[in-house]
Amino acid sequence: MGQLPIDVAALRCDFLSATARKFLRGPRGAGFLYVSDRALERGAYPLYVDMRGAEWIEADDFRLAPDARRFENWEFAYALVLGQGAAARYALEEVGVERGGERAARLATYARDRLREHEDLRVLDRGPRLCAIVTVEVAGWSAFELVPLLREQGINTSATAREYAVLDMDAKRARTAIRLSPHYYNTEEEVDAAVAAIAAFARSAG
Repeated sequence: MGQLPIDVAALRCDFLSATARKFLRGPRGAGFLYVSDRALERGAYPLYVDMRGAEWIEADDFRLAPDARRFENWEFAYALVLGQGAAARYALEEVGVERGGERAARLATYARDRLREHEDLRVLDRGPRLCAIVTVEVAGWSAFELVPLLREQGINTSATAREYAVLDMDAKRARTAIRLSPHYYNTEEEVDAAVAAIAAFARSAG
């Protein structure tokens, strides 16, 4: 969300959940859920219905809210909701989801090409259409050791591990990986600096 244009009617999905962070650039800890009219008409509701989602009418019976509020919790952080709304408006009105997403994807492609120039770095991404999150295994290093060292140089990355995605990481024979997520506001020079720093750590391990 915020990287690719999403049309729930074209997708014909009943549920779509998304986080406010990442490419929408909203606050961490917030997100949203789309629920189709079809799902509501079928009587779908969450495993645990909160007091906003239903009216308790008998000891063993409740009446669902007629709309998607049945999936909401009573308690949520209003400041985060407002921040998410501001981020969504900015993405739609100031940047343009398609335009911003295309630039982020180009920078990610550029990063993968540069990373592949180094033999101690293994790009793990695969598929017919890749998003703007780049994952790379760094020989001789745990990604969790590298992330704080890169941050000391002003390079923001994150780490992923096998236990976060066992099937995917086992298929790629990887234990940890660095994640880079270039945004539309980044530059090729910044990507070059990140790749150079990661490659230097790989060489030092060798």
